[in-house]
Amino acid sequence: MDLKTLQDTPPWDWPRDAGKRFQEILINPRAEESDRLVAADLAGDFTVLNDGLADSLMRIVRSPNEPEGLRATAAISLGPVLELADTDGFDDPDDVPITASTFHSIQETFQRLYFDNSTPQQVRRRVLEASVRAPQGWHEDAIRAAYSSGERDWMLTAVFSMRWVRGFDDQILEALKSADPDIHYEAIAAADTWGLAPAWSHVVALVQDRDTPKPLLLAAIGAVAGIRPA
Repeated sequence: MDLKTLQDTPPWDWPRDAGKRFQEILINPRAEESDRLVAADLAGDFTVLNDGLADSLMRIVRSPNEPEGLRATAAISLGPVLELADTDGFDDPDDVPITASTFHSIQETFQRLYFDNSTPQQVRRRVLEASVRAPQGWHEDAIRAAYSSGERDWMLTAVFSMRWVRGFDDQILEALKSADPDIHYEAIAAADTWGLAPAWSHVVALVQDRDTPKPLLLAAIGAVAGIRPA
């Protein structure tokens, strides 16, 4: 299967050598950038991810010689496995597709890259968005700084990150009033995650409004159950 076919195929139907194919493309600097972007995106799937693929993704994230968009994609691709490892732990090696040492290495590298001002903004944003899925002590201050920056892209990253890090109820409620549909969406998702009771009337109003755009409507429907499960 070529990459386009793999994109359109459920991961459980991928051929056994899909992971090997992704890795070959990732480590080949002469491969088409578009192919490397697709490979970086797909390589984070649990059906293929392992220490070797994670290392290849991290090499890209770390390298200042790689295209900024590719570095950002490689970073965000590692977010789900960080969350899985943080949730399930490493008592059973079959539960998580990477080892504990790789998990901690990714965390340490992401923290270093985030605080390195030479790291491009897009990469720093994706590093934060991926790393918060396994929350650490530095994340709260990073999110607070991103939100208070007043810059649209950083505020979007901050509100997205509030889904995984507690302590931002006031900011989430403020973001619900945003005219930016992306920030609004992430605020609804964060209110859903934390069952934020003061967001109830806003969420219900979205569900009842026939003009609510579909993405916001679906998020609001989910938040109804998240805020008042009964």
